[in-house]
Amino acid sequence: MKIYETKTAPTPRRVRFFLAEKNIPMDYVQIDIQGGENLSPVMRAKNPMAKVPVLELDDGTCIYESVSICRYFEELYPQTPLMGTTPLEKAQIDMWQRQAEFGLFMQIGMCFQHSTGYFKDRMSPVAEFGKVAGEEATKFLEIMNDRLSQHTYLAGEKFSIADITAVCAIDFGRVVKLRISPEQTHLQRWYDLVSSRPAARA
Repeated sequence: MKIYETKTAPTPRRVRFFLAEKNIPMDYVQIDIQGGENLSPVMRAKNPMAKVPVLELDDGTCIYESVSICRYFEELYPQTPLMGTTPLEKAQIDMWQRQAEFGLFMQIGMCFQHSTGYFKDRMSPVAEFGKVAGEEATKFLEIMNDRLSQHTYLAGEKFSIADITAVCAIDFGRVVKLRISPEQTHLQRWYDLVSSRPAARA
């Protein structure tokens, strides 16, 4: 099997981080998304949405949503669980993963796409939308800071995919000058903790 990805993009990094936590080796194939390689007929045949990452299994089956890829490997390798074990734990991790996805990861992505014009050859950037998306992401950082004043990790006391999603988003946020503020001490404590994990360098 192999994963088609772009090393500098935050969504593929989420999968690399997840697999590194589980010590799962993988063959990564780099795709030039700035040059539009992901839009080619070959890549569209693997993912009609023309996005990365794409996991291609040995039989040609493709999975092309990053959390779905993570779910696939969570089921194959349940040791070192990152999506929970009990019904309550699974629900709480899924809840915070989705909150981080919609409140931070997606907002930073929209801020980047619409305020920088990076993909203006294939979309119509709306600068005002990018500004608002950045503001929404900033609001979520404050929600995270409050949450982390009471918990070690985003979904509770165990490291999970929710933390991976959030830290990948925050790191990518630097390209649009979105950073943790000095007053967000709980968020900074969590960020330093998660970033110190060996898998964070994947």
